[in-house]
Order: sequence, then structure tokens, then C-alpha cells
Amino acid sequence: MTRAGRKRSHRSRKKRITLALAPVAALAVAVPLMNSAGAATPSEVSADCAADSDRLENCEFVDVQFKRNSFGPNERVSAVSDNCGSTGTASKSFDVSTSVTRVTQLEDGFTAGADSKLGNSFFEIGVKFNTTDINITRDDKATTLAFSRTDTVQADSMAFFMWSAKRTDVSGFLRATYKEPQDGQTVFFSPSEGGTSVHVFYPQLLKNGAPDGRLWLRNVKCGTPEAAGLRNSTRALRSEPGFGEGGENVTDIDIPLSEIPAP
Repeated sequence: MTRAGRKRSHRSRKKRITLALAPVAALAVAVPLMNSAGAATPSEVSADCAADSDRLENCEFVDVQFKRNSFGPNERVSAVSDNCGSTGTASKSFDVSTSVTRVTQLEDGFTAGADSKLGNSFFEIGVKFNTTDINITRDDKATTLAFSRTDTVQADSMAFFMWSAKRTDVSGFLRATYKEPQDGQTVFFSPSEGGTSVHVFYPQLLKNGAPDGRLWLRNVKCGTPEAAGLRNSTRALRSEPGFGEGGENVTDIDIPLSEIPAP
């Protein structure tokens, strides 16, 4: 009886030793995996790609999805014409001016020059999405919209032109290849492989070469909060509501694309 009891006790100690070692072995495996995964963070990849770092062998934008005819910010593209205090309409001349270019929206707010590895990648992706139906600007050269026209300003109102560029929004992620391995890896992603938070906006062009988009004349009733906001703002690119979204004191008149002249 005594021997049997000792044998059971010996086996029990072996089991306890084995169980105690198991978490230690698992931890030893986890440590190199964690080090490998943290070799280059997404923000470091984004910064290196945007700066065209010497550490990189290459950096590419990988497209995942796209959306055509995506409208950009609402911009005021002419000076404000004042017809306040008048009981009748007035014919006013407006100088309309803006430009469109390819815009890169990285997570950290960086942009990449056309002569960088990343900039070249954006150009190549642009070639892919340029078709006979929709012509887009593939590089970072500006395409200008500039002309003068005469329009009618409503009684007791202020008027100006608004513009929203039509764009092809291509979203995806960055794939960076480093010259030297970091913890055994050379390829890293930002924000992650298969991610869609990096956006490249390619402005679309009309057949005559002018920027495609929405152009409208906005009339704002004088003496209203909306008019006061205009008087207090010196910035053309202030935040403005979209077409038909200005409220009861604002009237928007759409300008046909056929009236937008070639650059």
C-alpha cells in the first residue's frame, strides 16, 4: 500500500512540472512574433512613403475599391457681389476662378510629390482608371477653371459663384518594401493589408478639357445670419453648404456644364 502511494505521488509531481512549463514555452514563442509584428508601424510606413525615405526600396499604393462622380468640397470661386438695399435685380459681372489637381489623403495628412516612388504609383493607378468615358487628371499638375460672366443678382441680396469638383475616389492601402530587413521582414503596410483608408482623388475632366463638377450662382438675402457670415469671412474657401442646402435665405441657380469654357 505504501509503495503504491509513493508511485502515485511521483506521477503527480511530473504532471505538475509539465503543466507549469507549458505557459513558459508559449510565452517564449509569442515574444519573437510580437517583435516581428512591431518592426514598422503603419504611421512610420506612411511617413516614410510620403517623404520618399532612403530606407525604402519601393512604396506602392494598392487600390481596393473606387467610386466615380464623387463630389469634392464646396468652394466659393468668385468675389461676393453686393446688391443689398435694392428693390430690384442687378446685372453683375463675376470672375470665376479655381483649379483642380490630384489629391492624396493619407492617414497622417501627408501628401506625396509626383517625383517620389509613391507619386509614381498614384500616376500608374490613375492610368488604370482613365477611360474613354471618364477622363481624369492622373498627375499633380493643376487644371484651371477661369472665366468671366454676367449674371443677375436678386433684389436685396449678395451673390457669388460656388463650385464642387467631380472626382474619382480610389481608396486602398500603402505597401512599403524596405531595403534592410526589420526583425526579419522587409514588407509592411499602412494602415493594413487590404485597408481602404488611404484615398486618392482624381479630378474628372469634361470633353473640352475643363474640370468637371457642379457650378452654381448663390444668392443670399441681406440682413440674414448667412449674409453676416459672408461679411465676416475673408476666406474664399470657408465651409459652405452644398447645392440647395443653404436654407430659406439662400437661393442656388445651377449653371449648365455646357457653359463652362475650356481652359
